[in-house]
Amino acid sequence: MDAGSYDAWYESPRGRWVGAVEFRLIAARLEARTGETLLDVGCGTGWFTRRFAAQGMITTGLDIRSDWLAFARAKGGPAQQWVAGDAQALPFADESFDAVVSVAALCFMEDEREAVAEIVRVARRRFAIGWLNRASLLYRQKGRDGGRGAYRGARWHDAKEVRALFSDSSVRDLSIRSAVFLPSGGPMARLAEHLLPGALPLGALIVATGEKRAGKGLPPSRTSGCHLIGAR
Repeated sequence: MDAGSYDAWYESPRGRWVGAVEFRLIAARLEARTGETLLDVGCGTGWFTRRFAAQGMITTGLDIRSDWLAFARAKGGPAQQWVAGDAQALPFADESFDAVVSVAALCFMEDEREAVAEIVRVARRRFAIGWLNRASLLYRQKGRDGGRGAYRGARWHDAKEVRALFSDSSVRDLSIRSAVFLPSGGPMARLAEHLLPGALPLGALIVATGEKRAGKGLPPSRTSGCHLIGAR
């Protein structure tokens, strides 16, 4: 799928609803604050990055695909930064951002555990990472046998596996929530989203949030390989 088609999906009725539900969960768990800096790892077209910017955060989007970053730059505001880089070796010093997010991006990367460690390393206050949930209805519809469409090649995890990805990281208050229990986006899906608790780990997107544990050693900073696109 090309960047334009991917971003346009969020303008469809179902896409708008799914995006809003996912953003609401991530923003609430991140406890985002106006004026704070935020890094979006694996930002793709910048759809979520732009929404955090609209909430008053100072945003940077990072992705390894230059064509998708070019699209993100064209759609983003003049104050946003776009960085070409690898999530498994983030080109930033320790604690560079108040908050770090990543939405369904790590599941396409070779070493998810290393990407998790890097996200924790560059976060100063809090992080929120979303994965595709293998215990969800969406997995049964589109994730089996290697996945279909935009989900082809993705790794899906349940809540226990997500927690295990943090076993080597210095984090505290790790919490797991999920959203989009019925991915159809119809009236029943909207009702289910209001009735079912986020602590129920059955939604299509499963989100891990937490904070860095103070006083623990961090791996060395990685500050090379950074390429700003449209930075000001």
